Amino acid sequence: MKRVCLLISCLLLSANVLADSCDNETSQAGLNECYGKEYKKQDDLLNQTYQKAMKLATDTQKTQLKAAQNAWIAFRDADCAFLTSGADGASVAPMVHAQCMTDKTRERTELLKSTLNCEEGDVSCVFHPGSN
Repeated sequence: MKRVCLLISCLLLSANVLADSCDNETSQAGLNECYGKEYKKQDDLLNQTYQKAMKLATDTQKTQLKAAQNAWIAFRDADCAFLTSGADGASVAPMVHAQCMTDKTRERTELLKSTLNCEEGDVSCVFHPGSN
């Protein structure tokens, strides 16, 4: 029961982000599809940001970024499978899973975006201005 409450809490917290785009859905199937489309949109944005980072990366950084991204994808998939397992078999399961994937993908996109723009002299910056 605690897991279901946790799932519902997480769903409600991030539902505000998707509420506008999925407001008009009146069936669970429609909600599942809408949330799935939102995940696809966020995944596309992540891929675009990843490609930008790869263009700025040195050869060594490209290898590191690829390894980090692959590890992150494995983590995201496993974590969402675990975090949404309380809804397994329920009609809301696809929506809950898509929402988890969307949230984690959005977070990863923001993290990668933060590496793309650094001020000159910031030694903690991944990609130094003018280094490529």
